[in-house]
Amino acid sequence: MNINWNLFENYSINAAFAISLLTLIIYWSNVIVNNNQKLYDISKILTKFINILLSIGLTIRWLNNNYFPLSNLYESLIFLTWCLTCTQIFLESKNKSKLIGAIITPTTLLSIAFASICLPNNMKTATPLVPALKSNWLMMHVTVMITSYAILIIGSLLSILFLIISKGQAIDIQGNSYNTQKILLKYKSDKFSNLLNEDLKKRNNIITESDRLNLLQGIDNLSYRIIGLGFPLLTIGIISGAVWANEAWGTYWSWDPKETWALITWIIFAIYLHSRLNKSLQGKQPAMIASLGFIIIWICYLGVNFLGKGLHSYGWLISS
Repeated sequence: MNINWNLFENYSINAAFAISLLTLIIYWSNVIVNNNQKLYDISKILTKFINILLSIGLTIRWLNNNYFPLSNLYESLIFLTWCLTCTQIFLESKNKSKLIGAIITPTTLLSIAFASICLPNNMKTATPLVPALKSNWLMMHVTVMITSYAILIIGSLLSILFLIISKGQAIDIQGNSYNTQKILLKYKSDKFSNLLNEDLKKRNNIITESDRLNLLQGIDNLSYRIIGLGFPLLTIGIISGAVWANEAWGTYWSWDPKETWALITWIIFAIYLHSRLNKSLQGKQPAMIASLGFIIIWICYLGVNFLGKGLHSYGWLISS
């Protein structure tokens, strides 16, 4: 009996997409409507199941084509989604906040939806590697780069969440983001603050100012640590790419659009980490830089490919 592995691969990816949609609904319902621990546990199990399905799809593609599936945009999107779910699973095992899954799952869903629904069929088809890609550097460079993108995306999402929760409040971050950090939260209007505090005493179903402070401090700590992990990976990815480029094209750096935007991404997160280490920027400013990094990453990863120009092009516009 001959098994159509390509069809099995498609079923795995499509099932991962469907379950991602269901998981998103459960996460958001649990946060907005009903705070239920059982629903949270179910959503975590579904996230693990999504990761398994993506692993199956990538493995089948790897075995069928005899190279690690990172040669085109479709494959890299699936791998990015796999990295996002891996990171989410790890974070949720260490942190019990339901907000982590609620903010990561939409990005997971959108990335797999874009790969499955939006990309034309000819971009999903595996093709023989061009000579420049027939190298062990393919796995080394591209896996590290996409893993760094996934980690930095999650760190940036947490910074965006930090800005959303702290909207309308002045933030003063004191100390570092590990053991001694404290966040001083002050409402911009003392009158508004007094009214809110009176209302909080009457309504037990609204989080107190102390709860909000703890939540903000936890989100800020987690965002800083995640970006602190993703930044070295991005650095290693850029360096390995330069070495590979020298082997393939005889130059370490050619100012290819992808290389240029990777450097811009590196600079943005370097500024963020530098500002946090020496406390040169205060309040919400570092989180704003990290939030900008979220946009820059997607420009680097997808925006450049849409143009279909440069040595890294496997873009949509020139392929369709």
